[in-house]
Amino acid sequence: MNYQCTYCNKIIKKPPTPVCLCECGKPLYTHYEWEGILRNLLIDEKNESLWRYASVLPKKCLKEKISLGEGWTPLLHIAKNVYVKNEIVNPTGSFKDRGMAMAITMAKIQNVKKICLPSAGNAGVSASAYCQAAGIECYVFLPETIPEPFINETKRYNAKLVLNGKTISEAAKTMINQKDDDWFDISTLKEPFRVEGKKTLGYEIAEQFNWSLPDVIIYPTGGGTGLIGMWKAFKEMLGMGWISGRLPRMVVAQSDGCAPVVDAFQIKQKTTEFCTNSDTIALGLNVPGPLGGYLILNIISESNGTAIKVPESTLEIESEDFKKKIGIDASAEAGVVWSVYKTLLETSWITSKEKVVLFATGIERR
Repeated sequence: MNYQCTYCNKIIKKPPTPVCLCECGKPLYTHYEWEGILRNLLIDEKNESLWRYASVLPKKCLKEKISLGEGWTPLLHIAKNVYVKNEIVNPTGSFKDRGMAMAITMAKIQNVKKICLPSAGNAGVSASAYCQAAGIECYVFLPETIPEPFINETKRYNAKLVLNGKTISEAAKTMINQKDDDWFDISTLKEPFRVEGKKTLGYEIAEQFNWSLPDVIIYPTGGGTGLIGMWKAFKEMLGMGWISGRLPRMVVAQSDGCAPVVDAFQIKQKTTEFCTNSDTIALGLNVPGPLGGYLILNIISESNGTAIKVPESTLEIESEDFKKKIGIDASAEAGVVWSVYKTLLETSWITSKEKVVLFATGIERR
């Protein structure tokens, strides 16, 4: 493996331990010697978790992997050419488990004893669970507005909690002020391995479509690690010859209560600006300053995709509509995706003949 900065493109063959950001302060991608080389499918079909794709993950992680059974989630066929990737069946109830399984595994391999992160909810629960399994201390910083079920779930895994601020960005500032030198920050994109876990979404979708891809993927986007990971997976699969043809048009779905990516996309900016006074019931989307904003915008452009925000005032209704029609007890992020899908269908940006994948990224915690 080596690492390449996603911003300045510097290649780093001997990074510091543990691996974190580039010297320029931007996220790194993990790269492998097999990239761009044609090779046969290497899938462990008996393994019904993300580890069935061990051949495209860091070899080091196989020696000491921390797994709770994450990944290989259902792709539900809900209507003609419309599918829902159901991530709420992951061990702690959200797609965050994919990234945390990989990030915590690699943290343990790199002899990390304590980790910290800010969270809008699900990431804190997931990190706590995987740290408990790995024997790593976990410090989670949550907004003080966080619903009690998230607090209770995080405490269940013996994480150390700090509540402060109204958004994940404000919680992150508190974390930085309190952070000890031996705490390793696994915030979104501040280390490269959460992306490696999330990229298994892309491999799963391809395999579940018999090694083809849908025309459109609509993704609820906060920090955007899942979107970034899927796009990385698609590029890797093209290079190995596992898939061919046109890649999906990637759609960013956000609430108008916090829409830094959509706002930047609409005025054709290459980077996002901080979204002040953000507020949305879709807690995972309340990320006013995504570190990888420029990466998300690049993917939208490269895929000929788009970015749509939906009115926060309609979100409760849209979420209930999704749950009623699909039969999944998903959180409000699914309502955002559902609303964006209907909008794009009505405006003919999506046609009825195109295959579309929607996402239910987390369970509703009451």
